[in-house]
Amino acid sequence: MENIPTLEQIQQAHHRIRPFIHRTPVMSSKLINEMAGCSIYFKCENFQKIGAFKMRGASNAVLSLPPTAISRGVATHSSGNHAQALAKAAANVGCKAYIVMPESAPVVKVKAVREYGAEIFFCDSSLQAREQTLRSVLKDTGASLIHPYDDYNIIAGQATAAFELIEEIPDLNILIAPVGGGGLLSGTCLAASYLLPEAIIIGGEPEGADDAFRSLQSGIIQPSIYPQTIADGLLTSLSERTFGIIKKHVKEIITVGDPEILVAMKLVWERMKIVIEPSAAVPLAAVFKKPEVFSGKRVGLILSGGNVDLDRNSFV
Repeated sequence: MENIPTLEQIQQAHHRIRPFIHRTPVMSSKLINEMAGCSIYFKCENFQKIGAFKMRGASNAVLSLPPTAISRGVATHSSGNHAQALAKAAANVGCKAYIVMPESAPVVKVKAVREYGAEIFFCDSSLQAREQTLRSVLKDTGASLIHPYDDYNIIAGQATAAFELIEEIPDLNILIAPVGGGGLLSGTCLAASYLLPEAIIIGGEPEGADDAFRSLQSGIIQPSIYPQTIADGLLTSLSERTFGIIKKHVKEIITVGDPEILVAMKLVWERMKIVIEPSAAVPLAAVFKKPEVFSGKRVGLILSGGNVDLDRNSFV
């Protein structure tokens, strides 16, 4: 029987992955604080290795495997940051990585996965094709499946971002993170529940991929069907593991439209002089959407990543 990660296990994960990740900075902006009516502390995972928080969970999952499993390699399907993170985490320990990617995956991400030494298997873009191809790869290679978020080792690794944020800014009133599959938000929930039990946890989600909002409202997982949003890192549905944690700890999920996401992203680019991807801008857009929730509070906000494909995105 699997157990939800404890504080000790999150601390162990943090120690385990420390040689392989950056301790990312916490930044603030006086102007943004004045606009938002609260004090926001941005945990800048856009500066993380591979450009996203995913490096934390992938590293912890790979490093938690026994030597016999590492010798057989690891596998997953992903077109985004998890593909790059797993390829990099595997390379760090001399482990083979097998990544199933849709033929429509951005060229820049395919190139990055290859540069980390992973073997790529292309398939159609449908979830069915990706899962079927992955099953074949797992059968042929004997590799261990490393799921992007439905894995407690992944969740414990993602929790280290909030763990570091709370260590640095220990008197936060609210923590907010974006939610797609829920690995980052559920990890944030756990770190906060152990270290800041009085803090309020909020999720930010695109209106065009609002399955987590609907799931929290109904108490039952509502799958994401044909999601449409510029925040392409938040298209995935929750899993039983992530939803179980989120349902217990998250007070509210605030949904925002693509125009609001773009305004928040542009604001960070212009005023903080850092590059974030649309998914990372969702929590800030949520703060502006409901200022009464955050007014006068000390808010810890996780900027999930900064991987922007400048050749593909017309908003640039």
